[in-house]
Amino acid sequence: QAQLVESGGGLVQAGASLKLSCAASGRTFSNYAMGWFRQAPGKEREFVAAISSGGGITAYADSVKGRFTISRDNVKNTVYLQMNSLKPDDTAVYYCATKRRPYYSGNYARQDEYDSWGQGTQVTVSS
Repeated sequence: QAQLVESGGGLVQAGASLKLSCAASGRTFSNYAMGWFRQAPGKEREFVAAISSGGGITAYADSVKGRFTISRDNVKNTVYLQMNSLKPDDTAVYYCATKRRPYYSGNYARQDEYDSWGQGTQVTVSS
């Protein structure tokens, strides 16, 4: 399994921007699709965004489409989540994850297709 460390969370006001980072190690990063998920208090963890191993394909939850952008740097072994126009409903712990199989896209939103997860970073958006 890979080791993943998220950073970049914080407390911001509605309308602000944040950029999350997830540094990966322990696996050939460029071979694996990556995803971002989030879990709000009292809710189940949900899919936010994902990116293919080469970075050419991305997918987003409807709730963040047009506001969030996922990207990756396969030299730095890091995946990013740029979050713009943040809303209070975006408040959650954000997790990055790596797909279980290399070069496999599958269903980006299915959590059981990911086998390594970070510890999460808190994002709080005040109104």
